[in-house]
Amino acid sequence: MAVPKRKTSKARKAKRRAQWKLVMPGLVECSQCHTLKLPHRVCKECGYYDGKEVIKVEAK
Repeated sequence: MAVPKRKTSKARKAKRRAQWKLVMPGLVECSQCHTLKLPHRVCKECGYYDGKEVIKVEAK
């Protein structure tokens, strides 16, 4: 069984943990209503995907 020979230093541990960061999701513009939406998903505002109505959205 592998056992570390030396203690992992604080700097080495911090360097490894520095790679964990939040990333803003890529947003694209809906071709129908021009609101921002996640790519490859149905628009929540108008219900269209790839130029076709997929779901019916009730007017607010």
